[in-house]
Amino acid sequence: MENINGGAEDVFRKILGVNFFDGNAAEAIAKIRHGGLLVVPAAPALKDMDRDIGYRDALLGADLVITDSALMVLIWNLIERDSLYRLSGLEYLKELLEEPDVRQTGNTVWIMASPKSAATNLKWLAESGIVVDQDYVYMAPMYGSEMEDPKLVALLNRLRPQHVIVTIGGGTQERLGLYLKQNLDYLPAIHCIGAAIAFLSGDQVQIPMWGDRFYLGWLMRCLSEPKRYVPRYWEARKLVGLMLRYRSELPMLRTG
Repeated sequence: MENINGGAEDVFRKILGVNFFDGNAAEAIAKIRHGGLLVVPAAPALKDMDRDIGYRDALLGADLVITDSALMVLIWNLIERDSLYRLSGLEYLKELLEEPDVRQTGNTVWIMASPKSAATNLKWLAESGIVVDQDYVYMAPMYGSEMEDPKLVALLNRLRPQHVIVTIGGGTQERLGLYLKQNLDYLPAIHCIGAAIAFLSGDQVQIPMWGDRFYLGWLMRCLSEPKRYVPRYWEARKLVGLMLRYRSELPMLRTG
């Protein structure tokens, strides 16, 4: 596979030791279309770059990392006087779902977080003209600290879809994506888009594109389920200190 991280240096920004792609959704899709791992790290998981080695390795092992975190982009542009573009997972997914090869029946496997989420998401996809056969839907189990899923590997090796779209939680989906990249006998385009589809299908609060563009997705989630999301986003403030200290450098791993 062509090295998709190649080319002009200004297409990428190294933040916390990770090469983040500075481009729009169509450009990102063009780079990942023929195989590779794309991840969409959000602030609540990025804040653990100095302590979660599995998550950290997944970001470093990805082929394309997009700038979903509004907090990260705001802080980076402020401290570096830069104009890094924020490409959210929602914007990326909307563009991805317009691609004919993604919409083609039998060309994409969807990894869902739960039967309830799967039912809601599949209904919305069908209403959007994307019919997904049940054989191409995989219900993710509860993954532990050691990432392994030989059943999923066997399924993908048998079906050999061009695209694998992962819709499970941040911090876990990136590790699953890297596991698949390292264990499949071929390399599909693995898109770890997390909750983005839930914002469209209604499985979580629906986030309009204007809300996403104005960096308000986190606020809408907090207002919809404050007990669940307010603590999560409050903890994400730790990312600010991490970025001020390390900027482009990979944070030192903390122990204990």
